[in-house]
Amino acid sequence: MAAVSIDVARRNMVEYQIRCCKVLEPALIDVLVNMPREKYLPEPVRSLAYMEGSVPLPCKQEMLTPLQEAQILQALALKGTERILEIGAGTGYLTALLALHADDVVSCDIHAELVALATKNLNNNGIDNAKVHHFNAMDVDALQAANIGSNFDVIVLGAAVEKVPSHITDILAEHGQLIAFVGNDIVTLQHHQAERNSIGICETRLLPMEGVQKERTFVF
Repeated sequence: MAAVSIDVARRNMVEYQIRCCKVLEPALIDVLVNMPREKYLPEPVRSLAYMEGSVPLPCKQEMLTPLQEAQILQALALKGTERILEIGAGTGYLTALLALHADDVVSCDIHAELVALATKNLNNNGIDNAKVHHFNAMDVDALQAANIGSNFDVIVLGAAVEKVPSHITDILAEHGQLIAFVGNDIVTLQHHQAERNSIGICETRLLPMEGVQKERTFVF
């Protein structure tokens, strides 16, 4: 795809996928218009960077849609001072968006290949306040062993879960925010703040989160 057509595709994405769905925050729109999403994709799928659906990624994963990413950022309304935990780094594009609006981002992924790809993309695009780790945050023991700390101002889960595990909410700061896709087939993007109940933002489809621990059941 030529450079000019990429710029046109990016602006069309913002106009016809983002603005029309009531994502209108000026600073966010400016970032989306100017940030090269295609540079965060493997070469074989770069031509799909600005399509409306999900882009296939290595390890049988998929990228969030541009609208899903924009809705997450708009709901969080970051002030630039937050410490964020992102679960599911993918290629690092949402990681970069979060980092541009926050103080520090700790990201993780269960796939070593994606950790390497996201790290390379962040470095190549000058994002120096985000680091990607290789561990399964959905496993309580693995999360503790990673020693990433707690009291995160924001936690973002980038894949669908039936419910948010308690060991994840336990490391959210007292007045923090949590974004998660909750459900089975049709999932709801939920925005939770400690001071109020969860708010559903939209309904969508998404791959299930990998590495989720199954609850033990006891038969008497």
